[in-house]
Amino acid sequence: MPSAKLELRSIAMVFSSSAGAVDALTPVSFAIEEGSFVSVIGPSGCGKSTLFNIIAGLQAPSGGSVVIDDEDATGTIGRVGYMLQKDLLLPWRTVLDNVVLGMEIKGVSRQRAHATALPYLARYGLGGFEHRYPRELSGGMRQRAALLRTLLLDTDVILLDEPFGALDAQTRASMQEWLLQLWADFRKTVVFVTHDVDEAIYLSDEIVVMSARPGRVVDRIAVPLARPRPRLITNAREFIAIKERCLDHLAPPVAECAA
Repeated sequence: MPSAKLELRSIAMVFSSSAGAVDALTPVSFAIEEGSFVSVIGPSGCGKSTLFNIIAGLQAPSGGSVVIDDEDATGTIGRVGYMLQKDLLLPWRTVLDNVVLGMEIKGVSRQRAHATALPYLARYGLGGFEHRYPRELSGGMRQRAALLRTLLLDTDVILLDEPFGALDAQTRASMQEWLLQLWADFRKTVVFVTHDVDEAIYLSDEIVVMSARPGRVVDRIAVPLARPRPRLITNAREFIAIKERCLDHLAPPVAECAA
């Protein structure tokens, strides 16, 4: 059985405010197997991004620990790759220089970083654009560059926080296929936040469903659909059953709907 690459142990987060303490996360615990693709879904404000910040070491939890490869990684920066919805490409650097930025920060020489990155640019749809600037790229191509930059950091765990949320439907579908190709090639452990239930099911091995604030895990749903998955899988009975189970958790209470 694959080992747990990432484990969250009773992660809790309380923020202070002028109105008093705000519970953002009640103890959240789950483990993710090495090489798996797991999506996290939940209502807006449920603490998904806070959870990612804690995993990435950018924010200290009020309680609990983050464990990577059986080692306590709580508050440790650099153990995971982290990509936000915005591509955050530097406008004064070319596509190639943006892609290698993480490697350079880690101390890799620019010459060696370029040599490493160029074959990936060619393989994953950015060949011929290496010397262009971000302003010359479409939204989808900018996201490709940002994803490659994250992958080339050479971390085993990748956090993706709604990377396709700002894209149109057609580009989003294309990027989902592209991401699955990268995942199959690199075999990283991916944790993916999305508000799109169909996207979560299509991409994932498992879906973690969180409640409204304070965020907690209310369900973990295995996605036993064979890979590779054709687009028409969204019409399959198994896909629809998983979607209905997700939506049941995400639907607001009847009293809230009537308010």
